[in-house]
Amino acid sequence: MGLSLKPLLCPRSIAVIGASRRRDSIGGAVLHNLLQQPFQGPVYPVNPKASHIQSVPAYPSIGDVPGEVDLAIIVVPAAAVLNVVEACGKKGVKALVVISAGFKEIGGEGVDRQNALVEIVRRYGMRLVGPNCLGILNTDPGVNMNATFAPVQPPPGRIAFSSQSGALGLAILDYARTLNLGISQFVSVGNKADVSGNDLLEFWEQDPGTDLVLFYLESFGNPGKFTQIARRVARTKPIVAVKSGRTVSGSRAASSHTGALAGSDAAVEALFHQSGVIRTDTIEELFDTALLLGSQPIPAGNRVAILTNAGGPGIMAADACEGAGLSLPSLDAKTVKGLKAFLPPEASTRNPVDMIASAVAESFEKALRLLIADKNVDAVIVIFVPPLVTGAQEVARAILAGAAGSKKPVLSCFMGSHGVPESLVSLNAGHIPSYSFPEAAARTLARVARYGQWRTAREGEVPVLKGIDRAKARAALEAVPPGEWMPPPLLADLLQAYGIPANPLRVAATRGEAAVMAKAAGFPVVLKVRSPDVIHKSDVGGVKLRIQSEEEAAKAFDEIAGALRANDPKARFEGVTVERMVEGGVQTIVGMSRDPSFGPIVLFGLGGVTVELLHDVSVRVAPLTDTDAAEMLCEIRGAKLLDGYRGAPPVNRAALWDILHRVSLLAMENQEIGELDLNPVLAFPGDAPALALDARLRRVAPAPVSSADADAAGEPAPAGAA
Repeated sequence: MGLSLKPLLCPRSIAVIGASRRRDSIGGAVLHNLLQQPFQGPVYPVNPKASHIQSVPAYPSIGDVPGEVDLAIIVVPAAAVLNVVEACGKKGVKALVVISAGFKEIGGEGVDRQNALVEIVRRYGMRLVGPNCLGILNTDPGVNMNATFAPVQPPPGRIAFSSQSGALGLAILDYARTLNLGISQFVSVGNKADVSGNDLLEFWEQDPGTDLVLFYLESFGNPGKFTQIARRVARTKPIVAVKSGRTVSGSRAASSHTGALAGSDAAVEALFHQSGVIRTDTIEELFDTALLLGSQPIPAGNRVAILTNAGGPGIMAADACEGAGLSLPSLDAKTVKGLKAFLPPEASTRNPVDMIASAVAESFEKALRLLIADKNVDAVIVIFVPPLVTGAQEVARAILAGAAGSKKPVLSCFMGSHGVPESLVSLNAGHIPSYSFPEAAARTLARVARYGQWRTAREGEVPVLKGIDRAKARAALEAVPPGEWMPPPLLADLLQAYGIPANPLRVAATRGEAAVMAKAAGFPVVLKVRSPDVIHKSDVGGVKLRIQSEEEAAKAFDEIAGALRANDPKARFEGVTVERMVEGGVQTIVGMSRDPSFGPIVLFGLGGVTVELLHDVSVRVAPLTDTDAAEMLCEIRGAKLLDGYRGAPPVNRAALWDILHRVSLLAMENQEIGELDLNPVLAFPGDAPALALDARLRRVAPAPVSSADADAAGEPAPAGAA
């Protein structure tokens, strides 16, 4: 896949179809940028109304161009694009960038036009970026291509960038130039009709000129394939991404605890975590992270030392570091002794190290060397507040000297100066990132430290589970119409088929049956309402606990029926389930929700009726690896309850780990499962198995094989697949 993009990103010749004499037009701007760089190959303007454009011979059509054309940049009205693309195919053009708008983004006829565009591209074996995009660039001196209409050119470097927004791409290129951040390649993917972020990631994985990959994403076409590629690439080249669309506006109404808690943004967060992708909330934070990753080594841990000439910013940095998950270790005695040897008595030699305002540039250099050498320190943040006696340039040179040869990352904060401004050119030469305020430096370092931990951790494996009766599970599922919630007896069969321990239940349709079933189960028992219209039983008074006799069971049956009529008169009443009363243990929830883009999402957290209120959950995209499940059990805020809290014994984590994997497998193997709640799942001490006390499962119509699935299997995918 990566090699097919070489004519696109490393072309030997380029045609600009729709080139214009007017520099203020898109066609004129693209041609001007290609000539100004200049591109290391022939550029052919194509315009039927001009013999020369910007002093270059022009041709009336692509077919009239005398030489071979690797790449065509198309800037013509949308209605003319299909004919132009057909002509490119006949000419033997290998790749296209369609800058023109008027396709899928406008709906209606635009969708048909884009589908027709992709059909032509596939028929001739071309690759396509766009339509509706800003263009592409490659700063490699052997290519030197700026095939965009952006008015700015970023400096060359080793950072590749893909943006799904053309307008934002303009700002991104300008911002990169402002920060003096070197770009290797930039691609505005537009509508992603053919070339996607997945394709680019595979290309950049092999590109010797790219060390770091940045993404601005608005949507995923094939998250599964992205995960597969990103997990591999991120082991050697960091990937940083901004994914817009965090809010729940426009999302479907959830009909289970898991559905409410495991929304699409939670899936994005999980996918990025599992893939080793560093997610930022804003473009500014994206570039903050790129400044660090593009210039400094990845920290070996999360221990940071702070060096400053002002106490206030040092305290701010300390608070920000600890809030972001970094730690401020005590400095080694040797380090403290070395600091005291040259700092005044008023200075603080504890971490943060406050050299006070009188500190000269030489003090920054000496102190930084000591902190870098400290065995308790993984990274150093240096903060400089300009006093009257010492200038920023002097301190910048001192930081460079102090950090020379360091295998630990060093970040600087020259208060009020972002990036590497002209007054700190020496920092840029030494490749030390600078931030305006301590909080930004701390947040950035924390992200990169977490990435470092992911990269050095063992890659997980999906465990092989035993005791699965797939035929029994299939029979249970097929007995339920799509769109319906599975009746408790069938759900019990399904859970049993996948080895998920659940509390045995009996079904009672009358008060007399409830009394008989209660006696057979053995007191005390629990009665729960049976209704396909009730999502949360306790909300309608549908649960009666600690029933101690047949009389109490019959009475509880009547009370449940009455409560349902009072709270939800339209709900169907189908009797009750009778279960053995189980108490003790820690209440957890294990669930699964099927996202239309990401597939099955598995959830774990503290359970019970307050699960949505507390929102103490961890989420992963299935299939789960052994490390995924282990992390989920540790990530929730209430994890201490599992380990034993205030004298309570620790619960059997292995039992919860096993249920998570069985739910993951159940979801992966049965596409008809739309939602599944096991809540609560009681976790007990010692070797006792965990036990699901309540369960709900909704069957949906299995989704057809999508283009994204075809793409993941290595087959060509239609427009917008990835």
